[in-house]
Amino acid sequence: MKQNRAVSNWLFLLCIMLFGMVAGGGHARTIGASFVMQSWQPVTGFLPPMNAAAWAAQFALFQKTSVYQAHPIDLAAYKALFWPMFLDRDWGRLMALVFLLPLGWFWWTKQVSSRLALWLICIFAAGGAQALFGWVMVQTGLHPGVLTPPPLWAAPHFLAAMLILCALLWTALSLRNPSPVCAAPYLRPWVSASVLLVFLTMGFGALVATTNAISVFNTFPLMDGRLVPVGLFAQTQATVQFFHRALATVTAGMVLITAVLGLREASLTQGQRDMFLALAGLVAVQYLLGMATIVLGSQKLGFIHELNAVLLLATAVATRHSLGSGRFFEKKLRKKLLLQGSPVGETRTG
Repeated sequence: MKQNRAVSNWLFLLCIMLFGMVAGGGHARTIGASFVMQSWQPVTGFLPPMNAAAWAAQFALFQKTSVYQAHPIDLAAYKALFWPMFLDRDWGRLMALVFLLPLGWFWWTKQVSSRLALWLICIFAAGGAQALFGWVMVQTGLHPGVLTPPPLWAAPHFLAAMLILCALLWTALSLRNPSPVCAAPYLRPWVSASVLLVFLTMGFGALVATTNAISVFNTFPLMDGRLVPVGLFAQTQATVQFFHRALATVTAGMVLITAVLGLREASLTQGQRDMFLALAGLVAVQYLLGMATIVLGSQKLGFIHELNAVLLLATAVATRHSLGSGRFFEKKLRKKLLLQGSPVGETRTG
């Protein structure tokens, strides 16, 4: 079991690092730095420009983008935008090392089974595909008239990162506690629905951020005095903001009802009840942040709103895991994730 704990701690660390990756990418987008690095050297590009010629070469590539041509800046301003994006990419490289090197060690020392290692390699491959997708998205900055990452690129990029986070977190939790006991299985569909709704709401939130939809209809709860704004489908900003508002309200209601049900269930352990309490607190904060972001039209507040959404999703996933997977799926999960030589014990389900 000590081996399980070591591996799960490593996966929890990767979850934290992925949160940092979301924070870095969100910050770069908020300050308008998404297109500043038009070169991609995944292995050799871990060092920044070291001399004037190197800086001039990077700046020349940026000058080809539509955002530069629309809003020219000097080299000093370019450097201020360059560093956040560069550090975000280097953070990704560090994450890859923190993923691969311990995985190799754990596998070599038989602390993880071959099946678990294959599953983790699949997650790593998904992360690599995510990085490649991000690079192709950055290259759209060279297209005429593209001043920010296209919403239909940025939103899937963000949601893919959330799927990777969920996979890492669920695996870590399954290693730490392979057989969660739940005496109230009726709560599982409620929490599962909450996870799905939070995920979908985050997708529309990404569309709001990338279309700058917070620049319109800065009133709440009505949109300029109407429940449904005029020309709902005539402009993209109105459409995505309306559906994000509506879905966020449904999601908040579902999560709060689920949290109340969990807190009222006397058979749950204190740890499980704490998870439901955290879920209620985070969704309340998230809804208030969303209202403030719309009313103030603040991108910086929207960035905090985005980060809290990641915490809310992770908490919802952890809450769902604490309730067990059900008899059939629990057997499949244990066979897939338990380490070689680890005691299996009896599986108990609610």
